[in-house]
Amino acid sequence: MTREALLSLGLTTIVGLSMAVGSLLSFLVSKTNKRFLALSLSFSAGIMIYVSFMSILPEGIELIENSLGEHGKFIALGGFFSGMLVTALIEKIIHLFGGHSHCHDHAHAHNHHDEHEEHLSKLGLMSAVAIAIHNLPEGLALFTTGLKDISVAIPIALAIILHNIPLSIAISVPVYYSTGSKNKAFLYSLFVGLCQPLGAVIGYLLLSKFFSDTLFGILFSVIAGIMIFVSLDELLPSSQRYEDHHISVYGAIAGMIVMAIALNIFHHH
Repeated sequence: MTREALLSLGLTTIVGLSMAVGSLLSFLVSKTNKRFLALSLSFSAGIMIYVSFMSILPEGIELIENSLGEHGKFIALGGFFSGMLVTALIEKIIHLFGGHSHCHDHAHAHNHHDEHEEHLSKLGLMSAVAIAIHNLPEGLALFTTGLKDISVAIPIALAIILHNIPLSIAISVPVYYSTGSKNKAFLYSLFVGLCQPLGAVIGYLLLSKFFSDTLFGILFSVIAGIMIFVSLDELLPSSQRYEDHHISVYGAIAGMIVMAIALNIFHHH
């Protein structure tokens, strides 16, 4: 690898490791605090929804249009909805082999507490898989940005770190609440975070000959679709399961505000 590639990979690895921070933060709150769980999940959803619609998807559209003209936005939108479709299919496969998270057939065989723990355990796994999937191309996107200009990649990396922390909470909190194991919750988050440098390495080895603004634009568009689907299908519904739905809405709005401030600070920088 070139010096630029090593610097970019190092930056991507640091970003991936930031997911461990959110996992550690989640251990500071009592396991019985359902409001924290609800707020964590909805805050993560707000972060993902805002950054997808206000940053990642527009960036994808702009990159493709710069290469292919104004009709390139239709390719970007195709990538956006394809990201949703692929994530939905993967989720179906996970539920097929792991059982549906609501477990209606066994509702009378367990008490209410056990049902919540079982749901949380599967939610943690589903969140981990879904976020790992989006971390792979996101890591590649950050890495390739660093190859082009490391000074541009640094503020992007800071923005990703800001949403990595609540995303890791979305993984570690359900796992910790359901199993009581801090080690398992931490390792889940750490592994998912390391998917970012892993995606960078795999992408570099397989796609380095095909790097272009069009490819970057498609990757960004697909990432946005994945993040929106995870937010709408998993994070927000699960947040509302554990608290009044208003708490979920407030958490999502707070996540959007934090991401808006971060993106504007880095944009002006």
